[in-house]
Parts: sequence; C-alpha cells; structure tokens
Amino acid sequence: MKTILCFGDSNTWGYNPSNQQRFGSDERWAGVLRNQLGAGFRIIEEGLNGRTTVWDDPIEGFKNGMNYLIPCIESHKPFDLITIMLGTNDLKCRFSVSAFDIAESVGVLARHVLQSTVGPDETSPAILLMAPPPLARLGDYDEMFEGGTEKSQRFGSYYQTKALELGCEFLDTSEFIQSSDLDGIHFEQEEHRKLGEAVARKISGIVS
Repeated sequence: MKTILCFGDSNTWGYNPSNQQRFGSDERWAGVLRNQLGAGFRIIEEGLNGRTTVWDDPIEGFKNGMNYLIPCIESHKPFDLITIMLGTNDLKCRFSVSAFDIAESVGVLARHVLQSTVGPDETSPAILLMAPPPLARLGDYDEMFEGGTEKSQRFGSYYQTKALELGCEFLDTSEFIQSSDLDGIHFEQEEHRKLGEAVARKISGIVS
C-alpha cells in the first residue's frame, strides 16, 4: 500500500465557505483523492485552519507549519509522497512577506522533507508542491489580507521555479480551480472535487 500525506491549511482541512463548517470526508479534495486512487493508497489528511509555512502567528498561535511538519512526518512514516499546499495564510498583512518569500518558505518545508528518511527504506519521499489559487473577492477578509490578492497571482510562477530548483513535482492548482467569491479564500465543493481529481491524475503518474 502506498501512503500519501496531504499537508496544508484550511483548504486541506475542508473549510466550507458557505457555512463555515467542514466538508464531509468524501467531499473535501483529499477524500476525493482517496476515492480516486482506490484501495492501494492510504491518504493522511493533515490540514489546519490558519496554518502558515514558517511563520509564528502572533494572534492565532500554533499555526507554524515548520514546527509541526517534522514531528508529523516522523509520526506517520513511511511515506511514498507528500503534498504541500501552503502559502495562502502567509498573505495576511500581519506577516508582511512577498510572494517570492512565501515560495522560499515553502521551499524550506520541502528541503526538510528531502533531507529526511521518512520514505520507503529510510529514503526521502517524493514531494508534490501545489501552488494555491489566487485569492478572489475577499469581502470580510479584505483588511486582513490587504495586498494579498496581487501577491497570490504570482504563486504559480514562483512555486514552479522552486519545485524545479529542488527537484520536486509541481501542480498549479489555478489551472483547475478558483477560490470562492463567498470569502475569497476557500474552495467550494465543486472545486474540491476538481482538485482531488487533478491531484489523483498527477500522483498516478508519479507513484506507480
């Protein structure tokens, strides 16, 4: 059986922008991925609302993805592949970081995985870097993410460059989905379906 870790934020957790609840296990994209890949795969969903790449959140607290990544992968190893889709929360103006630096921060996470021995036979697992789609109409989140919309439009290019540099697989999610106009950040159910199917196709070509 192949094991895949999906490491992300509220869009991996399955936050529903229409009612602020959680999509069902078969509705969120990691669940769609599980159903698409079938019985030969074990999918570990590791999404956390508000998770950043490497930044300590002075308001929400306990959101630093770097602090949690290492114990997480050691706890659930071995993995054949790890997906990383983070960066949206780094756009909050409280962090004051550029799109370039966000991609660099994702690269820090990827390097830790590449230097690990949590893959089969104590190797490092494959990594799929996933660039989040650009923000949409923000509404109530407008002030929190002030300036973030323009930055998010550069995610695809910067993340792809970082993936090539590190030798990781890459997926630009904006080719398949878009953020919801309900809050500008999260994915509606149909987008979860499309993303799960796109990731399944990508992983099928990586992990045989």
